[in-house]
Amino acid sequence: MSTTPTRSQETLPDAHAGKVDMKLEAVVIPVSDVDRAKAFYGKLGWRLDADFRFDNGFRVVQFTPPGSGGSIQFGTKVTSARPGTAQGLYLIVSDIEAARGDLVSHGVEVSEVFHAGAPGAQFGTDGRVSGPEPDHGSYRTFASFSDPDGNGWLLQEVTTRLPGRVDTAETAFGSASDLASALRRAEAAHGEHEKRTGQRDANWPDWYAAYMAAEQSGTELPT
Repeated sequence: MSTTPTRSQETLPDAHAGKVDMKLEAVVIPVSDVDRAKAFYGKLGWRLDADFRFDNGFRVVQFTPPGSGGSIQFGTKVTSARPGTAQGLYLIVSDIEAARGDLVSHGVEVSEVFHAGAPGAQFGTDGRVSGPEPDHGSYRTFASFSDPDGNGWLLQEVTTRLPGRVDTAETAFGSASDLASALRRAEAAHGEHEKRTGQRDANWPDWYAAYMAAEQSGTELPT
């Protein structure tokens, strides 16, 4: 008896053959009061890119978080979605305590740092466990906050990327604080490296560079 192969059973084309770049530029979030939302995201220190108004009542406001390649948009006649229904919007940070402290300093009510006690617990309240993930694993520690309409944001701490998530030929840091955090992690790892070798490593700049690049691209870390 013959069967029709499913997509997962078919031979997939080379992911790099004829690839066309498609960069996620902006995500629309539904709000009930455009000026209130603009004031909220403005006080976070996010960059205001645009506030365009038109005679037919259409208005679009765009903000970009610090160091982000993507933006958010909201306004009037932008979406039919009910205000507050955008949930699970991720903000990736390299130091979640510093990121949480920054939000609190801007008057934002933020949850305590937590990790998921069960898969997916970060999207609700059941299953959240107080404090960072015990092994401080990348992708596993969170904090949450909402805008005035209830659109929900998740801070997620990412220090080492999964393989394939970052081009190995590119290493970039979105802010001075991200770079400083990466340097501190490299310093700690290099200290362990020197303990294992039993000698001072005079070539530490190259070791730091290799560690930081591997951490970003998700490749094997130097030891």
